[in-house]
Amino acid sequence: MTKPRVVHDPVHGTIILSELEQLLIDTPQFQRLRGIQQLGLADVVFPGANHTRFEHSVGTMHTASLLGNYLELGDESVLKLRLAGLLHDVGHSAFSHAVESVLKRDPEIRPKVNGKGFLTHEAFTKHIVSEVLPGISVISRWVNDELGQDPYEFFSEISKIATGDVSIEKPYLSQLMSGDIDADRIDFLLRDSYHTGVSLGLIDLDQIIQCLCIRENNVVLGDPEAGSFGEEMTLAAAESMLIARSHHYTAIIHHPRTQSVRVMLLNALESTLSKLRGQMGDEAVAEMVAEFFTSYNDADLLDLISRNGDEAARNLLRDIRDGRIYTPVARFNQKTLSPGTRMALSTIAHHGVATKMLERGLEKELGDVLVDLSIATGVPKTAMVMAGGHENFFYDESALANGLVRAISRQMSLTAFTHPDAAIGSELASAHQKMRELVDDLSPRLLNFIRGDQYLPIEGLILLLYAIHKLFEVEKDGFISIPRIRNITWLYRNVALFREDSRLKYLFDYDFHTRYGFPYSNKVYEDIQLLVAMGIVDEDLRYFEKDGRFRQRYEYAFTDAGIQYAASIVDSYGREFGMITEHLTMNKHSIPRDIVTIPLARYQRDRKKRTSGANR
Repeated sequence: MTKPRVVHDPVHGTIILSELEQLLIDTPQFQRLRGIQQLGLADVVFPGANHTRFEHSVGTMHTASLLGNYLELGDESVLKLRLAGLLHDVGHSAFSHAVESVLKRDPEIRPKVNGKGFLTHEAFTKHIVSEVLPGISVISRWVNDELGQDPYEFFSEISKIATGDVSIEKPYLSQLMSGDIDADRIDFLLRDSYHTGVSLGLIDLDQIIQCLCIRENNVVLGDPEAGSFGEEMTLAAAESMLIARSHHYTAIIHHPRTQSVRVMLLNALESTLSKLRGQMGDEAVAEMVAEFFTSYNDADLLDLISRNGDEAARNLLRDIRDGRIYTPVARFNQKTLSPGTRMALSTIAHHGVATKMLERGLEKELGDVLVDLSIATGVPKTAMVMAGGHENFFYDESALANGLVRAISRQMSLTAFTHPDAAIGSELASAHQKMRELVDDLSPRLLNFIRGDQYLPIEGLILLLYAIHKLFEVEKDGFISIPRIRNITWLYRNVALFREDSRLKYLFDYDFHTRYGFPYSNKVYEDIQLLVAMGIVDEDLRYFEKDGRFRQRYEYAFTDAGIQYAASIVDSYGREFGMITEHLTMNKHSIPRDIVTIPLARYQRDRKKRTSGANR
């Protein structure tokens, strides 16, 4: 019997490793994580942020076991949770997300493993955990001898838990590893706060753990026996997680210098890969990129650029090493962009090739700059909470949570950076104005490029809401009457209905499940929140009484900016828009809506400002 190994962790204290955990930690696949920093190059801004994926993975394992033990899931489930937490990041690339974006930006060098294309670190994690680790003899023998299980079957389940796959017998295990409130997020929020010194939105691990329960195979916040004060504490603990996540994006990920060093590294890497493609061909480079996720650490990647990069790439690397970080010369965020431009950039940012085209196009026109478009990801969308003895969506019980979802959704930054030696003082205003004009010109063209490649389901949602608006809109005597959809589940049901129509299924390409008693799609919820955050749709909070308890719901209406944006894209979907309108017209009286009448000038008060801004 191997003597237990002890890890002294600055966040969690003493962590004791089992024999199997020690065997896994001692593999090259896991040891690689010692050389991959959790926050990439963020230590340029936050000197203490040089913690690695290695310690985060050990911390996630420990947090997962705390969750499992509190919920009394049993020894076998806790074992699987711990292993999933330990291995959940084993497929992360060197420099993590900064490098992963390369796969989305350049389809020609996306790696294939056993003939299957891999696009995310989760795919590499699933492959390493389910195919590589069980093939290591010492691990295989241990699982056979000590657990009496087939190693490949055992680690196949671990890989699903580690990557949030809920198609397992106990889906709550995956939710505890990759849900809205999970072991991974809890650890990285605590750990990143500790190492960066950014203590905004601190979370209480003990309080969060005590708020969890399992009901019908799902993780739910709250205890049916806790009473009204228990409900309030549950909401407060869960809200603290969202506050911490929102501040994490703002203070760390979207910090201008963090963003700058990230785009410097990305440009150096893409320049190097472009040179290597000319020498080796796309297939050989794709095989090399796969190694970024399986064998490279941060130092290996920097060495690759240093040895193979062109002069521009090596200069960028030298500037990073010497602390000569590029300086923002023009920066736009959600508060300085019109709703239409925000919506266009958000759509572009979700399409890697178009993002690269936007950035390169702006760099070409502006000259001697690096451009980066960044948006927040991972919007919370599935958490359930016990309220009044019933399960309900967390965001329907907490107006603060709903607002925080929008706050995360709307976080966006489009920035042009220039070398710190460049004289930018007198040119700052002109660069800012020129970039705004270029964005207004490039964005519609890039949207057309994306539409030529694929349908955009979020634009399907816009067309659905636009068709409803056109059905009920009335202008008379200086007033406008518009519909406000008062039942979001109606939107889910109709999107699911259109999804089943062979002529519309690609425009409404959303996955649905019925675990909550009605068709529900995580992505539809996320996209609706995105439309609200971008200013295309207005969300209105309403209270109603049911079973002696006041509840809240959200109602949706198009903004005037949304009307203008929808009108600009409807010609691209003439046939589909006609079918949507025909269906709604036939079922007009079943659409749950209120009609709101407001002064037309007030409704359109920002239209003149938007139009003049676009024409400047």
